[in-house]
Amino acid sequence: MPEADPFHTHHHAVQFYGDESELFRTIGTFLSEGLVTGQPAIVIATPAHNAEILDALSAHLIDVARARHLGDLVMLDAEETLGTFMHNGMPDPRLFQRAIGDQIEQTIRGRGRTPLRAYGEMVDVLWQRGQAEAAIRLEVHGNELASLRTFSLL
Repeated sequence: MPEADPFHTHHHAVQFYGDESELFRTIGTFLSEGLVTGQPAIVIATPAHNAEILDALSAHLIDVARARHLGDLVMLDAEETLGTFMHNGMPDPRLFQRAIGDQIEQTIRGRGRTPLRAYGEMVDVLWQRGQAEAAIRLEVHGNELASLRTFSLL
């Protein structure tokens, strides 16, 4: 059995929640724990959720304006991001790699093997639209990306 590379790890957790305040507390904790240890973060969520996530990070004493300015915290709109790689109603793997893979590379550039933390709602956005097959394919593309990059995804 090949030895695992401790620097190339991928963790993926799915969060089920009773109400959105519980979700935002979990996201705030997950991202702030990484940010205080030097792990950059990417958030891809709806605009309303992005605002709530920024509030949750502030509640964890994260200087979100500074983190964003330094490139430690990247906030993206889920709908706009989906628009960069969806083709004929399905996620295109090459466009996905370009959009998301390149964003990850840009965010971790110059940080050596520092892992990245990410929170994303794109699969949920597709699911809520009734695009179950597209949501599943997007999940598959995300798992493929995880085999190439080091990040923890909530």
